[in-house]
Amino acid sequence: MKKITLSILLAAASTFVAACGGPAANTGANNTNTNANTNTSKPVAATPTTDALMALDKQANEAYVKGDSKFFEGMLSDKFVILAGGQRMDKAATVKMIAGVKCDIKSMNLTEPALSMIDADTYALSYKVTWDGTCNGPDGKPMKVPSPIRSASIWVRSADKWQAVFHGENLIVDPKNPPKAAPTAPPKKPAAPAKKEEPKKNDKTAANSNTAANTAAPAAVQSKATPDANTDALVKVELALWEAWKAHDAKKLDDLMAKDVSFVNIFGTYLATRADAMKDWTGAGCNIKSVSVTDGFASALSPTVEMLTRKGTAEGTCGGQKVGGTVIWGVSIYVKDGDAWKFAFGMNSPAM
Repeated sequence: MKKITLSILLAAASTFVAACGGPAANTGANNTNTNANTNTSKPVAATPTTDALMALDKQANEAYVKGDSKFFEGMLSDKFVILAGGQRMDKAATVKMIAGVKCDIKSMNLTEPALSMIDADTYALSYKVTWDGTCNGPDGKPMKVPSPIRSASIWVRSADKWQAVFHGENLIVDPKNPPKAAPTAPPKKPAAPAKKEEPKKNDKTAANSNTAANTAAPAAVQSKATPDANTDALVKVELALWEAWKAHDAKKLDDLMAKDVSFVNIFGTYLATRADAMKDWTGAGCNIKSVSVTDGFASALSPTVEMLTRKGTAEGTCGGQKVGGTVIWGVSIYVKDGDAWKFAFGMNSPAM
């Protein structure tokens, strides 16, 4: 099942506005002449509560299953991304994909909300969703929506409203008893290689494009956005984090982590605190031999907050299950601490 078609709950933000202050007149030093020009405070979105952001996520969920793409056009940040089907999808691709959604949902239940502050203008919201219903799969036929899942959204303050800049979700599974993969048919005799055709001079399709992948994801996935200047530096920090996890190196992890940390792992487990993450990452649950981090793409959410999407691989075992060569897509939020970037939030998802 491709995650791109069943990535239910693409988060979006609804308007969450609160006026802050009012017009203040400028007066002369002698208080006798009033300046005709006045300064007005621009409205600023109020500090969010867990309930407020959960209400917005619920609205987005309801709009998604209706295929209401217009709801999301003004509600997603221009820097919004999701990671689906091994693709990094931007806002335009996400809105386009939602327009084709067809679901028959009997019930939707959002529970276990948890909110963590990354900084005053950036928050991470996680919650559990239990679904009963179907959505169309890659072949257009109804498929049962995976359930229960763990969702996570990153919200940023944008003047007078809160907008979603990232959304992800993982099926909640027992690491020691993961769902069994569907049986596959015996391999067929390989067909004769097709004749290679050279691309035409005016052909806008890249010569090395993957037809299946491009068909699975909207064309808008290939956005014109470029990673910012901190990308290489953040990939190095991310790799150091993975290597410290591999080595169960508590001291190194401590150096790389921000004061407040939360994380969603590939099994849909939510680690709510820095202590939870440290305990999990230094425990005996995983025995990893090697790791890698590639395909980094950083976006600045503010001068002191960066969002890094990346691909990682790990060779070894976790929860008694082999993870050799497993491709893991994910997002990491980093905050600036002096001259160093520190890990504050992350979500890893197995590529599907």
